[in-house]
Amino acid sequence: MTEGFIPPHGGYKKLLSYQKAEIIFDATVFFCNRFIDRRSRTHDQMVQAARSGKQNIIEGSMASGTSKETEIKLTNVARASLEELLADYQDFLRTRGRLLWDKNDPQTQAIRKLGHETPVSYATYASHIEEKNHEIAANTIICLIHQASYLLDRQLKYLEESFLKEGGLRERMTRARLESRKRI
Repeated sequence: MTEGFIPPHGGYKKLLSYQKAEIIFDATVFFCNRFIDRRSRTHDQMVQAARSGKQNIIEGSMASGTSKETEIKLTNVARASLEELLADYQDFLRTRGRLLWDKNDPQTQAIRKLGHETPVSYATYASHIEEKNHEIAANTIICLIHQASYLLDRQLKYLEESFLKEGGLRERMTRARLESRKRI
């Protein structure tokens, strides 16, 4: 007996990319409420970009059972939304004459090291995100965005390889139908 042609799907909460995106969303809401005028378009745009990063991972994961194409597209939309958010944080620092940490900066390394803890959550980074110094808070979130983007890039590569190996829904449906005919 076959398992059917719709594979298990969902499970996004187990994805490290999702966990990081959720932290980024929560961090961005906190950051924007604290450092950016709530009535400004930038506030809304940053929160929506962070939300899009998280929500598109969810939607792609849930659609994956019936559409690998949709999963790949939405995962890439999540990646693109986080890239947009990254530019907003970089703009925030640049327009205020604040320092953007280099990837080899000791402070960056300390934030990156926190990411090795499991499980990761907002609490892992809260003391840095809720820092009164907006330069530290923004750079912490930038580090998180870089981590999530790296994970999403790897996820997209895996999805591509998986599709080439296993095919999509129509191919699975055809295989399942042919197997069913053999049993008749």
